[in-house]
Amino acid sequence: MENAAEVIFIPGHGMGHLVPAVEMGKLLTSRAEWISVTFLIIGVPFGTGVDSYTQSLSQDAAGARRLRFLSLPPPPPQRRENAAASSSAQDINAFDHISAHKPAVRDVISDFSGSGRVIAGVVVDMFSADMIDVADEFGLPSYVFYTSGAGFLGLKFYAQTLKDDHGRDISDYRDSEAELAVPSFSHPVPAKVLPTPMLDKYGLLLVQHCARMIRRAKGILINTFLELEAHAIASLSDGKFPSVYPVGPLINHPGGGGDDEEVKRWLDEQPPSSVVFLCFGSYGSFSAEQVKEIAAALQRGGWRFLWCLRRPKVKGEIGAPGDYSDPKEILPETFLERTQARGKVIGWAAQMMVLSHPSIGGFVSHCGWNSILESVWCGVPVAAWPMYAEQQINAFELVVELEMGVDIKMEYRSDTLKSPEEEEDDGNIQSPVIVSADEIECGIRKLMEDGSNGDHGRIIRKKMKDMKEKSRLALLEGGSSYNFLGHFINDLAHQAKSSQTSRIVKE
Repeated sequence: MENAAEVIFIPGHGMGHLVPAVEMGKLLTSRAEWISVTFLIIGVPFGTGVDSYTQSLSQDAAGARRLRFLSLPPPPPQRRENAAASSSAQDINAFDHISAHKPAVRDVISDFSGSGRVIAGVVVDMFSADMIDVADEFGLPSYVFYTSGAGFLGLKFYAQTLKDDHGRDISDYRDSEAELAVPSFSHPVPAKVLPTPMLDKYGLLLVQHCARMIRRAKGILINTFLELEAHAIASLSDGKFPSVYPVGPLINHPGGGGDDEEVKRWLDEQPPSSVVFLCFGSYGSFSAEQVKEIAAALQRGGWRFLWCLRRPKVKGEIGAPGDYSDPKEILPETFLERTQARGKVIGWAAQMMVLSHPSIGGFVSHCGWNSILESVWCGVPVAAWPMYAEQQINAFELVVELEMGVDIKMEYRSDTLKSPEEEEDDGNIQSPVIVSADEIECGIRKLMEDGSNGDHGRIIRKKMKDMKEKSRLALLEGGSSYNFLGHFINDLAHQAKSSQTSRIVKE
């Protein structure tokens, strides 16, 4: 195409949504020289690292050439559009906060159109799905970039269909032993692993609304690949949903620095595949009692370990947990001394740097979708310990559906994302069940076993190694994700050509 066309991305809150979206933008511009991507950044009232991240990208001359970041002005105070207050308040507030930026998005699109730019499409996040309304106002095709897996997307559609077609709420299954026949999973889904928002009456309103909005999109880009989620992708490709484009795995590969260099030096000293890595995401933290159980399991188990230990947020605090100034304040007395020859306790570290190191033999993870993709990319088997959001269903998919992980506590639910308002209401607070040192030790032992005491670890390790190769082939020319992205680019090209023709006719 002679003239460039613009693709507008409206990511959701947080690095877990922005980083994959940026990787998607990089991939688009690398495959199609006529595409430029503008990310509309919606700020939040607490630090997330988004500003420093986008600034670093803008300063990268090679990366910034056709990737632009535009921070939207904050909206005036107003009432929520969604009448819901929920135990999943952080998600709902994020959804409403983004929706309140509709006027700002209208202004940007209007300015782009007025300046003669051709807009080939608007790509929204699951949390910014209401912006499909704005795209429709301008007659622009909308797409969803889905940062979770195809299995969870299918479950979201299932919950919406259950309500709209059968008048039932999936939250009715809370605390039941029911197993659900969800089309995106080949195994029955136990109610105990349903995502927390789906088990809450008000959080479910958000899930159902989001699914209805996504159905209105022209297509859905999913950060997954065909070989990983073949059954789920097939279930979404039966003509009942928008076109599906599995284009992943889209993974950020940052370089190390600062404290990461010290961690890398320690890993360099460890034997291959000998270290178990414990990391629970940017919002993952535990009570003092639970920390003691993890420490006991690691001390008894005898493995080499690298443990990312985060400090729970203080009551009334918002945002992610921080690091301990000194982990001794929470760890059992003498734990560091007893394990110093084989273990290291740290704060936050570059997860991909750690997982890609040859000394890592297993990953105890919260099963965020980005973490699952990173473990697959690096071929590291996982022990599942989900905490919040959709992580329980991710853990189920990894352990039961794909048989590429072991279970520590698949139904575990953290209260780490409770809002300050909810923390004031003692009646709503349900402290998570303490996972015992025995359960943790058993799960890690299955993860790290080499076949001498059983075959489970060896089997999942082989499956992970095979999927690692498939994940890389998917992105190469002729691979499944490469081809699906090509189909999406062709769709954008058709839209851009139509827009150019329409403009010429009007002129």
